[in-house]
Amino acid sequence: MTKLISLRYATLLATVLLAFGLVTRGHAQNNDNLATLDDAYATLAHADHDYKGHRARAMKQIELVVQALGGSISGKGRGHEPQATSDEQLRAAQGLLGQVTGLKGKAAKHLARASKELGIALSIK
Repeated sequence: MTKLISLRYATLLATVLLAFGLVTRGHAQNNDNLATLDDAYATLAHADHDYKGHRARAMKQIELVVQALGGSISGKGRGHEPQATSDEQLRAAQGLLGQVTGLKGKAAKHLARASKELGIALSIK
């Protein structure tokens, strides 16, 4: 009887510790994603050219991803770069968005839209 109770407590403790570890890992991934999204937003904010509104729409979608994840955007501002530099910044932001993983629901949809807008923006010359 004592062994059975000890086994149950050990199993319960292991389950709680495992669940805590999974929550902590998920929280860490969410923080990594938020930092990456913030970097992508800041990169786009410094790009100078409008790209017929697609850069701005991608930025809005990134804001919506961050909101869906419970975060906020900190990178804002505008630069004054030539077109080639601006294109590189959009490519860099696109690469950062490609590093964001594990999103579901609205956040995943907004991330896909942001990537699509960047693709369209980069096709504009």
